[in-house]
Amino acid sequence: MPTETAPLLSVMPSVSSETQPSVLSVSVTDHRYHPLQQTLAPCALELKKGEVVSIIGPSGCGKSTFLRIAAGLIEASAGTVTSIADRTAILFQEHRLLSWKSLLNNISFGLQGQKLSKLERMTKARTVATAMGFAEEDLIKYPSELSGGMRQRGALARAMAIEPDLLFLDEPFSALDIGRRRDLYRLVLHEVDQKQCSVLMVTHDVTEALALSDRVLIMAPDPGHFSKEYEVPLMRSERTRRNLMDLEASLLADDRIAHLFNMRNWERLV
Repeated sequence: MPTETAPLLSVMPSVSSETQPSVLSVSVTDHRYHPLQQTLAPCALELKKGEVVSIIGPSGCGKSTFLRIAAGLIEASAGTVTSIADRTAILFQEHRLLSWKSLLNNISFGLQGQKLSKLERMTKARTVATAMGFAEEDLIKYPSELSGGMRQRGALARAMAIEPDLLFLDEPFSALDIGRRRDLYRLVLHEVDQKQCSVLMVTHDVTEALALSDRVLIMAPDPGHFSKEYEVPLMRSERTRRNLMDLEASLLADDRIAHLFNMRNWERLV
């Protein structure tokens, strides 16, 4: 068991966003699924190279809608999105693995657009699968033969196999046990540190956001807008369970934030 002062994640320090160029710029001035109901009010984001930014907020506030606009999956009713990323990967809450392909073929699927031979694609997919904790016998299985956590790990492996420079994550770790979740945290952050990948993540887990991110954006509902930006004051190499609890307490000490999460008396479990 790690000590209270042991780092939660053994990774390189956070990058200084001020010295890095913007990989993604998003400016939403209005978004509506129905003409009479505004889903997003004006909200904007600048994501720097090598930066991890999380969006947290109550269910239904528009977090995933904003992420989908940023990723180019849907178009805002009014606004602009600019990206200079060459390789973009997206990981959703649902694994979205292809049911008719084996795990290995699912992981290698995104590599088909690259100038690699089939042997090179399979070799690379197998290397990523091993890093994700899969055994050789898992690679021939189909999604229906895998547990929910294994399917989600497979989806993350598929995303990481293309070595993205911009990664969108929509609650990707929610189906994983705490040990596997921390392993995958490290894999994502290794990608960030080694390849200066930029990450925009949506999560409901405040501690997860504080552990992984350089900045945390808090979204409020009706309509969705960013009510606060919180810059995590510790380098990732200095973050421990104890000081993350302190950071969470500090964040929830803001009555507006506590109200959003229905956590006015957050010290009590029930």
